[in-house]
Amino acid sequence: MSGGGLVLKLAPRERVLINSAVIENGDRRASLWIKTPNANILRLSDALHPDQATTPVTRAIYLCQLLLSGDLPPAQGRRELSRALKELAQVFTATESGRLIGQARSALLSGNDYGTLKALRGLIPIEARLLAPMQ
Repeated sequence: MSGGGLVLKLAPRERVLINSAVIENGDRRASLWIKTPNANILRLSDALHPDQATTPVTRAIYLCQLLLSGDLPPAQGRRELSRALKELAQVFTATESGRLIGQARSALLSGNDYGTLKALRGLIPIEARLLAPMQ
């Protein structure tokens, strides 16, 4: 978070985890300005349940989620996520998947955990196609 904070735009009834507290928005759209640097923030709509982390991509997403929620120390989380991205890059070699992994790596290196999460989420449909049984 730079430039004075992070603005969260929340949909009605959207939930967000901020420093281990679950906050639910009311009936209208709202914006919250998070002024505290390095606050641990995770939109619960982006969250995976641990049981859903069953593939290489979803495990990397779950690691990123733990980093965003503050449940994993930043140095350890970035190290583990970097390792996971390196492994994904060995498997996902197509242009689009390679671009997304590059975006995730770049975001991770710059400390943009949300950018890392967004790029990783883009890999989900690609991974699903690769893991789908041949018909």
